[in-house]
Amino acid sequence: MSTEQYAKIPAKLDSHVLLRVVSGHFATSQSHITRYLDIMAMKSRCNEARGAAELLSRRYEATIPVDTVVCLDGMEVVGTYLAEALTRVGVLSYNAHKSLYVMSPEYLSSGQIIFRDNMQMAIRKKNILVLMGSVTTGKTLENMLDSIKYYEGNVTGACAVFSAVEEVQGISIHSIFQPSDVPGYESFRPDNCPYCKAKQPISAIVNSFGYSALY
Repeated sequence: MSTEQYAKIPAKLDSHVLLRVVSGHFATSQSHITRYLDIMAMKSRCNEARGAAELLSRRYEATIPVDTVVCLDGMEVVGTYLAEALTRVGVLSYNAHKSLYVMSPEYLSSGQIIFRDNMQMAIRKKNILVLMGSVTTGKTLENMLDSIKYYEGNVTGACAVFSAVEEVQGISIHSIFQPSDVPGYESFRPDNCPYCKAKQPISAIVNSFGYSALY
């Protein structure tokens, strides 16, 4: 997939934060979508990661406590800038060090999400903000919330670069981009995909880490 195929959509509140989009028929682990959203530059280039973090931090008030930012989808760079931004605006941290933790879970081959014993001190009895690259169906976030609850963490918020879902388990998802920002974005269950029914080949298998072209 060449970079010439990408359209660039600026964030409403900061035109320097760009969502790179390409059209096609793409398969995720849980759905088929009509737009692939490439956030690789946003989560790996310092300037773009900082810009995304600043936009996400605006959604949180000083009255919302956060001790730990749990990053999914390789969002650790954005998560670090987000922790700095939250600290700067006065978001409350109740852990002993008065400093936010930034960490990622571990995925077992069975699909379980775990936190090793030496990491659980940043989860157990702590206020958790979950950071994701994109939320398509909400299933991954739901699994993450269940894991955090198992380790006795308290989820106080969830945010993402893009989300097609407004909330999961009563937790509102704050995102920089929504489907209304991406013209032509649609998501279907794999067994109800009109493109599959029309025999249109899948362009690529995708997730927030990238894509694997099939033709």
